[in-house]
Amino acid sequence: MNAAHPASRLVYSFAPVVDERAHTLVLGSMPGLRSLAASEYYAHPQNAFWRLMGELLGAHREIAYAQRLQILQDQGIALWDVLKCCVRGGSLDSAIVEDSIEPNDLPGLLASHPRITRVFFNGGKAEASYRRYVKLPAGLVAPQTRRLPSTSPAHASAHYAAKLAAWRELIPH
Repeated sequence: MNAAHPASRLVYSFAPVVDERAHTLVLGSMPGLRSLAASEYYAHPQNAFWRLMGELLGAHREIAYAQRLQILQDQGIALWDVLKCCVRGGSLDSAIVEDSIEPNDLPGLLASHPRITRVFFNGGKAEASYRRYVKLPAGLVAPQTRRLPSTSPAHASAHYAAKLAAWRELIPH
């Protein structure tokens, strides 16, 4: 169990960004402090997510947030987080108190959006949490899953070009 950071607090993720056209779901773990404060996915200016979406889909950070989300939805891409809530100090996934985790209802989302056949994890914590906490009921076809390099500024070991090459998989061929 992780020791709670002195400034640990209970944090909640956002509602999913999804509509009936979604065929691909991008899952993070839990929004960081800047994202939570701004009520926007991937709001930290050093997070590479919107830079990548700008290059891949035209959803550039300079465009209004609502328009960026619309561009993703127009391309069939949904966003959500694996975790509904958890106790965490700061923004790092490593600061999440494991026994505080409550997952989002991903089985419900997948059941209500049957066109989603691909799930991409934004980093290792999202993938590990999905595998540990998300149990799909019998009869629900499991989507294809793939971990992509984290877009978080805390994961600067991967160069941007390598991240861009990996994230190209988001675009259906």
